[in-house]
Amino acid sequence: MIDRVAARRATGAKIISLNAGEPDFDTPKHICEAAILGIKTGHTRYTQVAGTKELREAIAQKFKDENELDVSWQNVIVSNGGKQAIYSALSATLNEGDEVIIPAPYWVSYPEMAQLSGAKAVIVDCLEPDGFKLTAAALEKAITPATRWLILNSPSNPTGAVYSREELAALAVVLLKHPHVLILSDDIYEHLLFDSQKFYTLAQVEPRLMERTLTMNGVSKAYAMTGWRIGFATGPQWLIEAMVNLQGQQTSGASSVSQFAATAALTGPKEMLGEIRDLFERRRNLLVEWINAIPGISCQTPGGAFYVFVSCKGLLGKTTPAGKLLESDEDVAITLLEEANVAVMPGSAFGLGPYLRIAYALHETTLKQACDAIAEFCSALK
Repeated sequence: MIDRVAARRATGAKIISLNAGEPDFDTPKHICEAAILGIKTGHTRYTQVAGTKELREAIAQKFKDENELDVSWQNVIVSNGGKQAIYSALSATLNEGDEVIIPAPYWVSYPEMAQLSGAKAVIVDCLEPDGFKLTAAALEKAITPATRWLILNSPSNPTGAVYSREELAALAVVLLKHPHVLILSDDIYEHLLFDSQKFYTLAQVEPRLMERTLTMNGVSKAYAMTGWRIGFATGPQWLIEAMVNLQGQQTSGASSVSQFAATAALTGPKEMLGEIRDLFERRRNLLVEWINAIPGISCQTPGGAFYVFVSCKGLLGKTTPAGKLLESDEDVAITLLEEANVAVMPGSAFGLGPYLRIAYALHETTLKQACDAIAEFCSALK
């Protein structure tokens, strides 16, 4: 889709892209100033592979204060983005024949990472009536003697679904019966939680799972630091040590300047987190209203992140004025771009169709323009 958008823009078309999985504002000023100070004071050299002690201490404190996880800084790894933490964990533990349970819709990299590590991705469809969330019964059914990992993402990319404490507790009951299963909790959208909900992570809900849970997070989404490439994770010592050994042969440590900035983010003012959350919640409310007013498409109200997962089932089988038959969500996404100049992602790329993922990391005026264009597109279908 990125390539298609670039090609359309090269012809002079004005495209509204609803693809971006990152906040649409700059990194807060005090974080940028900390990075400049780091450069000026010589923090430009190699760090420990696992990250600087100062940042790892700040991360450990974050886990204690925000997630009730009593972890040591020595059980923390800093990586080049959250993606590397996930990949290192899977690569360090998976062998041929192992299985990784991945609820769908999923972030697109999860199955690929599992398969690149030699394992089999076991996809469990989580349907709209269940809020796109994994149930305890579905988890129990998916576990086999070959299961090595379960990956959970809350709030979710692409659906914005959020697991409640009760839902996590139900999954924990199943996992306690299967001690061979490791759990990867991807909490990267933790601070983008709406409707006054409280965030919970699995190891917090069930401490007996801490010794086989990797809790992953980062500064990318909450602090608008996607380009700084800092992710982090905590877990059992044996797993963190294995990940550090692997990272040492892949990339060594993360950028020293970025680590300096991330330390400032985690130890500095937090007021902007609420401001950012409120901004995205307002956008979510508007977008859900606008989408559900368009005949042929609909969406649930997501609990977090900055995505809506839009059903386009009502558009399938219809034909555009240009004669294009819409047979799949991919057809809808491509044709929206070609005929309405609006870019969205097909839900099938995330493991479940016929849906569209719309990111609302754009100004409200632009979101309204996009929805108006989508409505006009839909109304013209035969």
